[in-house]
Amino acid sequence: MLAMNSTPPSDVAPSGTAPSRILLVEDNRDAALFVTHVLEKQGQFEVTHTPDPAAALALVVDEPWDLVISDLELPGMNGLELITALRRLVPLLPVMIVTAHESAARVAEVREAGCPVLLKPLRVDELLSTVAALIRDARSAKDGQ
Repeated sequence: MLAMNSTPPSDVAPSGTAPSRILLVEDNRDAALFVTHVLEKQGQFEVTHTPDPAAALALVVDEPWDLVISDLELPGMNGLELITALRRLVPLLPVMIVTAHESAARVAEVREAGCPVLLKPLRVDELLSTVAALIRDARSAKDGQ
């Protein structure tokens, strides 16, 4: 397992504010537990996990989220299809993809869709910095509207 000694992303949720809400769409239980643990340990993130992309879409319709993190290969729908559906529902919701074994072409497609891709096994520092940057940038864009 990866070392967990990292600096918390202090610019995401200022002290006294609600944690950032992250929806994790991951069908691998161990990967989901790892991501949830790393993020919630920071005290600035609240993670809700579902292995089902259709359930994730229903959650996005019903509740506000700050970020969606999704695996690229999921049962019933791949990550690219999920990105497309999410963009139709909530165009400004940031999405990040994690994957263990995808081809360079698939990763390039995801990046062309405007989503960062992190390769498994995940590095804690890279996960935290990417999550913090996506949430911070989305909030800045929202404030600038």
